[in-house]
Amino acid sequence: MYELRQLRRAFDEPKLFVRELNRLYYTRLNSREYNTDGVDVMAADWDNLLLLDACRYDAFAARADLPGRLEKRRSRSSMTSEFFTANFDGREMHDTVYVTATPMLYWNRNRGDVEASFHREINVWRDGGWDEEFNTVRPETAAEHAKRAAEEYPNKRLFVHFLQPHFPAIGQTGREHPELNDLRAWDAINSGRLDLPDSVLRRAFVENLDAILPHVEDLLETLGGKTVVTADHGQMIGERSFPIPFREYGHPPGIYTDELVTVPWHVHTNGQRREIVTEEPEHEPERGDETEPADMDMDNDVVADRLEDLGYKM
Repeated sequence: MYELRQLRRAFDEPKLFVRELNRLYYTRLNSREYNTDGVDVMAADWDNLLLLDACRYDAFAARADLPGRLEKRRSRSSMTSEFFTANFDGREMHDTVYVTATPMLYWNRNRGDVEASFHREINVWRDGGWDEEFNTVRPETAAEHAKRAAEEYPNKRLFVHFLQPHFPAIGQTGREHPELNDLRAWDAINSGRLDLPDSVLRRAFVENLDAILPHVEDLLETLGGKTVVTADHGQMIGERSFPIPFREYGHPPGIYTDELVTVPWHVHTNGQRREIVTEEPEHEPERGDETEPADMDMDNDVVADRLEDLGYKM
């Protein structure tokens, strides 16, 4: 179904047709759902995992001054939905609490694209964490939820999915160029509807990264055990794709360039490792088409609106 939707869009926009040819190259003519050369994040050794959405390795290496050591890994994905398929689908992760600023897992599960369960899911994007000014979850909000989850679940792995440096742009450049918030910026750039220099886009991206790094450092110093800071995928900002070398923007699925699948893997251990215990989930995985407690109910239209605010075509 996904491939059919992509082909229809590709014929409507010539640039997307070229992207589709590149995607077919990387996915070996649709014979694999994700980058099988990438790291299995959930099988890796960590007590806490801080995931920075769309974080390029080179930007992280240049801007982050954090305790611990920086390595690099190859991601299994070039976009978030693909990350879920590659790392979550079909798994019962009942030793893990998932704190997320993005509605993507909720949406993908509700469409039947991903089946996954955690001991607990904390949806910051819904539970009072949405910033109406920038249409996102700010990093400090997600970090506070992470701290509370760590206190409440001391014997669980903690997976914190931040949104930044993913757009919307929340720094000064985003204020100067509100089109980076009001439009699906990367789609608009690729289609020619938005014309901004790459330098402006890079500055907005780095400002988003700078906004989250102090909160990452705080968590590295606060959370006990072994913490890994990584990303689900990277970001193309005008680099040439492959094998057909056209300028690419965003993080399209199935495109495994270095800019998209080379991600940071920053490791820091604070004190003793935690003793992790697997227990049954506190709640069933949330689905919008099922009856749920009142405090867990979320209209799917609202979910779709928030995903569109983040730049996804629903």
